[in-house]
Amino acid sequence: MKLLRVGPPGAERPAVLGPDGTAYDLSGRTRELDGAFLSRLDAAELSAALAAGEFPVLELAGQRLGAPVARPGKVVCVGLNYRDHAAEAGAAIPSEPVLFLKAPDTVIGPDDEVLVPRGSTKTDYEIELAVVIGRTARYLESEAAAARCIAGYTVSNDVSERAFQLERGGQWDKGKSCETFNPLGPYLVTPDELGDPQALRLRLWVNGELRQDGSTGQMIFPVLSVVHYISRFMVLHPGDVISTGTPAGVAMGRPDGPYLRPGDVMELEIDGLGRQRQLLGKA
Repeated sequence: MKLLRVGPPGAERPAVLGPDGTAYDLSGRTRELDGAFLSRLDAAELSAALAAGEFPVLELAGQRLGAPVARPGKVVCVGLNYRDHAAEAGAAIPSEPVLFLKAPDTVIGPDDEVLVPRGSTKTDYEIELAVVIGRTARYLESEAAAARCIAGYTVSNDVSERAFQLERGGQWDKGKSCETFNPLGPYLVTPDELGDPQALRLRLWVNGELRQDGSTGQMIFPVLSVVHYISRFMVLHPGDVISTGTPAGVAMGRPDGPYLRPGDVMELEIDGLGRQRQLLGKA
């Protein structure tokens, strides 16, 4: 099942895609695709209601897509979670997941404008598989328990400013939390539809040039391991987002350092999760 939010910022309508790609309005069932809705989501029941014709058609043509989860409480990111990315960054393979937080108000729609921050010299891109939490995860006992806490998956672009992140002192957060730095979507795809999250191809282009081309099978710490691990350090609530790391090919890892500039176009896609497109503007 693919869930999405349609409409202008602050006025998105919740929707679900039918098997033929037609969108249906879920406003009669929920006001938002938020933590409260995800905590009670029953994909099989919702699919049956869709098949029974309970929801009106929602026209998508010309409409903006918002992030597929509204107002995430937190965005937890895993750094250096692909061997090839750790190598290009000149970092040792982590013995445990490297965690950092990204401000949740960085989350925007999958095709919204991304703003290059004032004073930026090294704005970078990172395609990532994102996990959306659907059940409270606290001190999970196993990876099986972690699986039961996942509402679905989506595409994330963990946009980063490397000079702010690595050359200005303190924590990574200042290079990760600039406004618009987390395009998310287009869909939230439930686990039953997506299948194996460790068998997905991830690709990112800048101005038509393929920059990243990897597979989630290359993760150092797989998805269920990551969710289980994070729950030992913080409580994950419905609607929280976990970005699980990026493969090689980021600008920071390339000899020519092709960092992003206003006017550039990023395009991203992950198997089964859809495609994003962002134009870079100025903050």
